[in-house]
Amino acid sequence: MGTVYNFQQINSSTKAIDRKRLTLAISVFGFVLFWLIPVQIMVDKPMLLLERFITNGGWIELIIIALYGSVVAWKMYDAKNVATWRKYTWALFSFVFFGQLLLGICGFERFLMTAGKFHLPVPAVIVGGPVFRFDFGFMTILFTSTILLSGPAWCSHLCYFGALDNLRAVGKPRKGDIRYRTALKFSFLALVIFGALIMRLFEASFRTAAIAGGGFGVIGLILIFIFSKRHGKMVHCTTYCPIGTLVNYLRFLNPFSMYIDDSCTLCNACTKTCRYDALDLKNIKAHKPGITCTLCGDCVVSCHTSAIKYKFLKFSPENARLFYLFITISLHAVFMALARL
Repeated sequence: MGTVYNFQQINSSTKAIDRKRLTLAISVFGFVLFWLIPVQIMVDKPMLLLERFITNGGWIELIIIALYGSVVAWKMYDAKNVATWRKYTWALFSFVFFGQLLLGICGFERFLMTAGKFHLPVPAVIVGGPVFRFDFGFMTILFTSTILLSGPAWCSHLCYFGALDNLRAVGKPRKGDIRYRTALKFSFLALVIFGALIMRLFEASFRTAAIAGGGFGVIGLILIFIFSKRHGKMVHCTTYCPIGTLVNYLRFLNPFSMYIDDSCTLCNACTKTCRYDALDLKNIKAHKPGITCTLCGDCVVSCHTSAIKYKFLKFSPENARLFYLFITISLHAVFMALARL
């Protein structure tokens, strides 16, 4: 009887897991449709790309994107799959973003959100652009809304530059913090803000501002392709990018966080999976990841005692993780459909 009882327990537990997994996938599907259907109906100029090529093609695209989000949610429900699926879906997002941009620049203007107008695809411009223009554009609103909805997920699922940094930061992360990282982070943020103010003060042309922004972006790419690979860490995102610096602190506007409970044995296995340099011995002893943590979740399965957990209000750790996945994957799918220049 004991054997039968145990089998029934396992079977019941498996069914409960399957229901949660299915609920997550269906919820993402529905939430993506909730955001994209009004875009398809209410915006005069088609925002969904397929609508620009096929009459009513936007309806087909939003179903495809919603299905894509639900598949990602289904796979990432299992924490063991998160690192791999995050890496490749984020890379796909970056490929789609820059691919459409390249096609638009080459003369296929239907691939651009605003044909004939070019917006520099450099994260720093999200900060510097509004300072230079003295107004808030679409990207500023988009960035702020992601912080409010999912905390630092911009830096682990949504940034088109960050995906490249993530692909390059492979191998075992070097031990030790990057020297003067905090000073460098704030220096680069100040450079962008005050540089934009100075150009505004001296009435620099948009061409001059674009060259400055482009140069900042090129330096970022150099850091990605040389130093992120060398350190096994996302050097661009954690040290250089001013958006990353803002995210580190604006993240506290959102209730999502991670913590390390008392079952931690200080084995440091988690440090080998963190590309954001947020898990060193000091952070682990303090029972929480460092300021550069993006809640990506890559570290969760590396912990032999399951000590690393998500936190959201009074949710259980597992439900907090699932809710974070629901919000973040939904945003990722919506951005996949709408993030064009």
